[in-house]
Amino acid sequence: MLEATPSDGVHLVTGTAGFIGFHLAERLLQEGRRVIGVDCVNDYYDPTLKEARLDRLGNHRGFVNYRIKLEDKDALAGVFDKHQPRVVVNLAAQAGVRYSLQNPQAYIDSNIVGFTNILEQARKHQIDHLVYASSSSVYGLNSTLPFSVGDTVDHPISLYAASKKSNELMAHTYSHLFGIPTTGLRFFTVYGPWGRPDMAMFLFARAILDGKPINVFNHGQMQRDFTYIADIIEGVTRIADRPARPDPNWSSANPHPGTSSAPYRLQNIGNNNPVELMYLIQVIEEKLGKKAEKIMLPMQPGDVPATYANVDPLIADAGFKPETSIEEGVSNFLDWFRWYYKV
Repeated sequence: MLEATPSDGVHLVTGTAGFIGFHLAERLLQEGRRVIGVDCVNDYYDPTLKEARLDRLGNHRGFVNYRIKLEDKDALAGVFDKHQPRVVVNLAAQAGVRYSLQNPQAYIDSNIVGFTNILEQARKHQIDHLVYASSSSVYGLNSTLPFSVGDTVDHPISLYAASKKSNELMAHTYSHLFGIPTTGLRFFTVYGPWGRPDMAMFLFARAILDGKPINVFNHGQMQRDFTYIADIIEGVTRIADRPARPDPNWSSANPHPGTSSAPYRLQNIGNNNPVELMYLIQVIEEKLGKKAEKIMLPMQPGDVPATYANVDPLIADAGFKPETSIEEGVSNFLDWFRWYYKV
């Protein structure tokens, strides 16, 4: 296990108005740490939900938020220069597989140009650890389950996935050249209270309660490794306190994709328990006490039929394995949904 070295310095978290960034910032603030937030609060989905998250964070002492884009390198540099963060967790990104077919430029701007600016500030300030969001989408055409960080991921099937794979490659370069510890986190279908309205669970709940049909892609023949937000945050906080180190067993003759001779790591954070889409719908129906009207549709471009995370390296490095059941997680999400939307 990598030794934990909790940082008492400033944590800079990007994407604080977003789903995961909000929860991470709240957890760090509750632990008494200072959090500098960065989020441009774009309109990819309902900005009022993002504003509500920021309002909640604003109730904590020790929280400051800057409304800037990662692409604005001068503004970002000003935040780093002023606050001198020691740990950076980059969760800001243009999300969404399907949206990347409609607006590819948004992914280049935020996920490539923006991430380059983060790396440059990490280099300039020689931070203790850069943790950044990757995605299970990088596994692309891989069909060997469960997905492992030891797998090659050279065949992405969406620009979103390609941008996340690019982040991993860029981070490795900076770890190798400048000795910056970097850890990329491949998240698997995150859900829970304060979640994203463009995700299936949110869309299903809203449609069922409104008496509207739901779209069921690939005729329901899908599996996802749904991972509850509290498990994601536990994994992120543990990893953030354990800066990546060179792997002493790494060999250039037989290179392992998830580690390196540089201080570089990749981690899956998933529930290690894929759930069939039709079962998810059943759990939501039972909790709401209402049946869904289903429209069966084919697989959408950029989608994959199944995701399933191998989390053995996460257990070894962080001593943690996500374990929240889909039944418990869905119940918690729907309780929040009804409270927030006064349903």
